[in-house]
Amino acid sequence: MTELTQERLKELLHYDPETGIFINLTQRGKVKKGAVAGTKNSIGYICIRIDYNQYRAHRLAWLYTYGEFPEKFIDHMNEIRDDNRIINLRLATHQENLHNISAPNKNNASGFMGVSWHKLVKKWHAQIKLNGRQKHIGNFDTVEEASEAYLAAKKELHPFWKEKKVGW
Repeated sequence: MTELTQERLKELLHYDPETGIFINLTQRGKVKKGAVAGTKNSIGYICIRIDYNQYRAHRLAWLYTYGEFPEKFIDHMNEIRDDNRIINLRLATHQENLHNISAPNKNNASGFMGVSWHKLVKKWHAQIKLNGRQKHIGNFDTVEEASEAYLAAKKELHPFWKEKKVGW
């Protein structure tokens, strides 16, 4: 398998950095010239098939713009996996990419990130992961106090994290 180059990519697709959308420049099998390229996969990323290989569109946007595939992860800053505007993409380590999560896990009983009920002390417990280890923040009387403490720690310790902004 030969690695896809920026030159080959630009022969086949046009990328609009303002919208993050790729347009087909050629007719390739069922792929129509002028049509929007790619399909959304089951976890929300746009995937595009080129020369019998499938690529995620955010990685193609990086190649198209900067001339090389990223060695690191690509982080969608607004957490919208199909928003491939170049302004929304940044290089990240795996750990930095995980910092950007801003919603609690679906199994989280408290409904707040980093907050759980501590049965022994009968208080809400806040903790955060840092460098692969859990860091205790504190125990609190209310879930809201624990959440506020967690969010303050997240702002300080996870520099890639951004609070959700309306209209991003």
